[in-house]
Formats: sequence, C-alpha cells, structure tokens
Amino acid sequence: MLLSVIIPVYNAEKYIKRCLESIFTAVALSKVSAEVVLVDNGSTDSSLEIAREFAKKSPLKIVPITCRIKGASAARNFGVRAASGKYIWFIDADDTIAEKSIQLLIETAEKNKSDIVMMGATRIYPDKRSNYLSAVDPTTRDYKSRFVRYGAGPWQFLLRREWWISNGFSFREGIIHEDMEMISSLILYTDRFNSVDMPLYFYHQNADSILHKSTWDPHYLDIFEALDGLYTRFEKTNKTEEYHDELEWFFIWNLLIDSVKDFAKFREGRVGFSKSREMLKKYFPEWRKNRFLKEKPLKLQIRVRLNYKYPKLSYLFSQR
Repeated sequence: MLLSVIIPVYNAEKYIKRCLESIFTAVALSKVSAEVVLVDNGSTDSSLEIAREFAKKSPLKIVPITCRIKGASAARNFGVRAASGKYIWFIDADDTIAEKSIQLLIETAEKNKSDIVMMGATRIYPDKRSNYLSAVDPTTRDYKSRFVRYGAGPWQFLLRREWWISNGFSFREGIIHEDMEMISSLILYTDRFNSVDMPLYFYHQNADSILHKSTWDPHYLDIFEALDGLYTRFEKTNKTEEYHDELEWFFIWNLLIDSVKDFAKFREGRVGFSKSREMLKKYFPEWRKNRFLKEKPLKLQIRVRLNYKYPKLSYLFSQR
C-alpha cells in the first residue's frame, strides 16, 4: 500500500460524498495502491452511511473506524495507527483534491525519497471567492525559514508514515489550532523536503466550521496553548535562537492579525487581547523590531501596533 488518506469525519453528510469522489478520481488516474482510513468521530448524521454506500459502488478501499475521543486531533492520531500506507495524507471531510494530485505527489515523493511533500492549495470562501496558497520552494536558500513562518494546515502535506511515527509526532488532543502547535516545527526533523507548487488541494472554508461560528466558543482561546506547544518544540530541538525571528513573526501574525477578529466579535473573547499581550511579553518582548514585520507595508505595520494596544477599536474601524 503506497498511500493512506486519513479523513476525520464528524457530521459531514453534506460534504463526504464530494470528498470521496474526488479521492476516487485521483486514485484511479494515478493507479497508486491506496486506502481511505475514514475515522468517524461520533457523528450523529448520515456521514457513515453515505461513506459505506459509496464504498459499495466504488473499488476505492475505504476502511471505516470509530474514534470515541472527540476532536479532529484524536481522529487523525487514531487514523495514523490504523493506516498501512507508505505515505499518509490528512484530508478534511469537507474538502476535495485535484485529479492529478495523488499522481504528482507520489511521483515526487518516490523520486526524491521525501519525508515531506508540500503542495499548493486553493482556499475557497463561502461566497465563492478564492485565493491560492503557494507551496514553499525547497530550492531556495531560506526555504526552512519560510516553512516555519508559513502556518500551513496538515492537509497541505504528503508525509512518509514511518518518518512521522519514528519521530513520535501526534496532534495535541482536546484543542483546536492543533495544526499550529505542530506543523511549523516539522521541517526541523528532515532535509528531505520537496514540493509541488500547483493547486492540488481545495480547502473549502464552510460557514458551519468551528473556526467560523457565529457564537462564542471557548476553544478560540486554544491558540495560546497551541503556541506554547510550538515554542516548546523549538526549545526541545535547541532551535529557538536559530529561528527566533521566524517564530516571532509567526506569533505576531497569529496573535495580532489573525485571532483579533475572533476575539473582537464576542464579549467573552476580549480576555484574548490581554492574553496575547502577555504571551508576546513572555516570549518576544522586542517584537516591534521583528525584521519580517519591518518588510511589510506600512499600513499592515500600523494595523499590528493598533491591534496590540487598541484591538477592539482597531477591529471595529477595519469593519467600516
């Protein structure tokens, strides 16, 4: 078995058939021996029934298993243990992949004996807008620096399973932002990195996902546990000094740009503003001097500083 596609499934009846159809097409075109490890995570809808019906009509090998521990992290970890492929690919149940994705990724991995193959992805918003997420180019001198700063999702990588297991990798369970805690550190563990800079994955940002709720969820604050965990990974590999500026920028982006809107939308989220300031003071007290921040347009630099000092007002002003 060359490839194990691992899909955590929780109440994905609206999307799971579309996802499986795209995988079936990509497997058929590639002629790669592949399985889909479909990890049900306590669904209460017809997700499993739809997947089983699809399996009956399709030669695609689908291995349905049940993970009773809640959360995508636990489901992915459970899926890795059940997988048998040489490579693993984490795919979300509401996303799809390009027809030639498996062929191109496996060819690249086999030719270069890769531990990691990164791909380009298209992010599709609920209103059908889209933007392209490019892959990191391994031929550039500073590719590891860019990888650390990038902040990709787990679905943007084909991974050699034995390498993943031998390094003891697993997603932190019980939190969201679990990919933030882990992905940016992967490059510390290998030089066998390659990429295919083409839109091979389609990341559908659905309005009903946990990161796009219209009501407050305490898990929004998991970002602080995730960033603590990421910093600890760099400490354990003695890489905090080497990648100080990259980590600092990663924290700036996630605390002072990306998470501000999640905190500002809800009264309960305002505690996140003070926690963000505390975290930056703890790890990066001189963050204003960050070299990657200084390279950004002046408008963004001003926005970051305002988000640090007056996050609520800054958010309200940006919505006008």
